[in-house]
Amino acid sequence: MAIVDASTGPAVIVAVAVVVVVVSTLLWTAMAQLVWRPYAVGRALGRQGVRGPAYRLLVGNIGEANEMRAAASGGVLDRRCHDVVPRVLPHYRAWMSRYGKVFVSWTGPFPALCVGDYAMAKEILADRTGLYAKPDPGASILALFGNGLAFVNGDDWARHRRVVHPAFAMDKLKMMAKTMAECARKVIQAWEARAAAAADGERMVQVEVGEQFQELTADVISHTAFGSSYRQGKEVFVAQRELQYIAMSALNSVRIPGSQYIPTKANIRRRQLAKKVRGTLMAIIRERQATAAAAKEDRGYGNDLLGLMLEANAAAGGGEKSMTMDEIVDECKTFFFAGHDTTSHLLTWAMFLLGTHPEWQQRLREEVLRECCGGGGGDTEALPNGDALNKLKLMTMVLYETLRLYGPVSMLVRTATADAELGGVRVPKGTMTMMPVAILHRDADVWGADAGEFDPLRFRGGVNKAAAHAGALLAFSLGQRSCIGQDFAMMEAKTTLAMILRRFAFEVSPEYVHAPLDFLTLQPKCGLPMVLKLLDQ
Repeated sequence: MAIVDASTGPAVIVAVAVVVVVVSTLLWTAMAQLVWRPYAVGRALGRQGVRGPAYRLLVGNIGEANEMRAAASGGVLDRRCHDVVPRVLPHYRAWMSRYGKVFVSWTGPFPALCVGDYAMAKEILADRTGLYAKPDPGASILALFGNGLAFVNGDDWARHRRVVHPAFAMDKLKMMAKTMAECARKVIQAWEARAAAAADGERMVQVEVGEQFQELTADVISHTAFGSSYRQGKEVFVAQRELQYIAMSALNSVRIPGSQYIPTKANIRRRQLAKKVRGTLMAIIRERQATAAAAKEDRGYGNDLLGLMLEANAAAGGGEKSMTMDEIVDECKTFFFAGHDTTSHLLTWAMFLLGTHPEWQQRLREEVLRECCGGGGGDTEALPNGDALNKLKLMTMVLYETLRLYGPVSMLVRTATADAELGGVRVPKGTMTMMPVAILHRDADVWGADAGEFDPLRFRGGVNKAAAHAGALLAFSLGQRSCIGQDFAMMEAKTTLAMILRRFAFEVSPEYVHAPLDFLTLQPKCGLPMVLKLLDQ
């Protein structure tokens, strides 16, 4: 029987033909993307000696990776062990042992080239041509971070950088040290009160410092970013915490094009939270604009991060050199989440390492008393300033070593925007290049035989002389796209630790469970309970 008989009108025939063409095109595209291209890329890399786990239709190796993560999630490390790789990147350790430092795996139908070689990783991160771009992170990550400096590429990135950079200049950050210290003092005074009231008279108290540092760093970024609007900034913190859970659940699943528009419970909640965050930030921005307009000058935006960014944006003169208000909102999301989350975990892991290495805790305490308190006999209540913090050389070494062993990000990702030659390997366009920072930071060929040990003195000659490769510390990335907020994070961490060290001696509680967890950033799965002992003044 004919599908279309002679009496069928021309319009119906055309419609059927269009449907057939569309369906055929979709099937052809799906076959090309899900079958032919993955196998062609796999064969091309295989001929160059780059092998990896077998590609599975549509899902790639996501299921296998999730199984290994689930199996590793129940394990616990000895607190003297700093090798977090079996917990946060168990699949990469397994695949590296089978296929070498450079191998290919599959994130859905997309090839992911593991770059476990420092020279190749530095080649990617040092690129200034746009050959290796930030990949599209997906709707859930963008709702959390915003499409700011962390993810934009090309001319948009250069434009964002010009506007944002002045807010993070060192002279501006030094002005914020007092605000950081005042926020820290509130937390520390609460600890002092609890310790002084201890029933046994030993002036000791147990504190879960991980949660405390989350609240502290959110308070700091709320004040330093939003000034008098800091209470509204704290509302952003609460919303972003929930967005982080949504983003993490989406990260390790197959991303189906268009799935972000399906009205699932997670998608609906993500949109609600994103709308709330945007509304809160826009209200703060409009208030600043109104204040500046009333003052009839561009410098009326304020001296906090938002004010400095708005001032630089106004100075850009509009047009292609400036940012839209939506882009300003995205940058606020970026530095708000990154500014509190990564710094809180840097503080948490630094406390853990100092709590398990009392000799280093004492060395840092002596340095703090000498440089921030007038040789040890000065005012232990005085707030440390930017100049004093710059003199804390041993503390800088400890923080760098903390970032090496417990850096916030376990993986850096770039996407090849064209066919590329990388360390002798021809990399096809569209390939994701995955740099496993947690593994690279433990490479004995680069860091020495003691790469798994806590040894801050490896940084005594500076960060570029700590390893066989200059710039081997990748906690803040490398090259022109290195983290713009790294000086802010280091200053906040130094300020907080200096104030804690001069008031307390501390050790890790016996209740602590050493189970590092990659929850977008590396953090203790069960928190970090610390026993604090109030020192005599």
